[in-house]
Amino acid sequence: MERRSMYGNLVVLITITLVSHACHAYLGKEKVTKLHFFFHDTISGDHPSAVPVALPEGTVIKPGNLAPFGAVYVVDDPLTEGPDLNSKVIGHAQGFYVSAAQKDLVLVVAYDLGFTSGEFNGSSISVLSRNPILISEREVAIVGGRGKFRMARGFAKLKSYSSNATTGNAVVEYHITVFHY
Repeated sequence: MERRSMYGNLVVLITITLVSHACHAYLGKEKVTKLHFFFHDTISGDHPSAVPVALPEGTVIKPGNLAPFGAVYVVDDPLTEGPDLNSKVIGHAQGFYVSAAQKDLVLVVAYDLGFTSGEFNGSSISVLSRNPILISEREVAIVGGRGKFRMARGFAKLKSYSSNATTGNAVVEYHITVFHY
C-alpha cells in the first residue's frame, strides 16, 4: 500500500512540474517593468473622482474627518505623466478604498490601474494593499494584472506629492516595479 501511494505522489509531482513548465513556455520570458506617474484623488468640488458610498451609522463626513473608520469610497482617479492634473492622462485607477483603522488613517485599497495610452494601452495592474496615507513614503502590493501585465506581481512606492486636509484632495507619486509575462 505504501509503495502505491509513493508512485501516485510521484506521478502527481511530475504532472505538476510538466504543466508548470508548459505554462512558462506558453507565457514566454518574465519581464520587469518600471513605471512612474501621478495619481489624483479628488474628493471635493463639482467633479470628484472619489465618492463615499457607505458610512458607519451616524457618521458625518466633514473637513478633518473625511475618511472615518468604516467609510467606503469608490474611485475613478486619473493617472497622469506629471503632478499637474492638466498633464497628459495615461490611465485611471478604478476601484475602492475602505478606511480600515480605528486610531490611524489607514486605507485598504483595491483598484485597477488601467492604462489608456502609450505602450501599455489596454493593460492594467491590480493593487490590493494596506495604505497608511499619512505616512509620506509608503508601499503597496501589486497582486495581478491583465494584457501586457498578465500574471503581474510587484510593488509600488508611493510618495505624497500634495494633499489638503480640508478638502481631502491629494496627488500621489507612484514608482512601480512589476514582474510580468
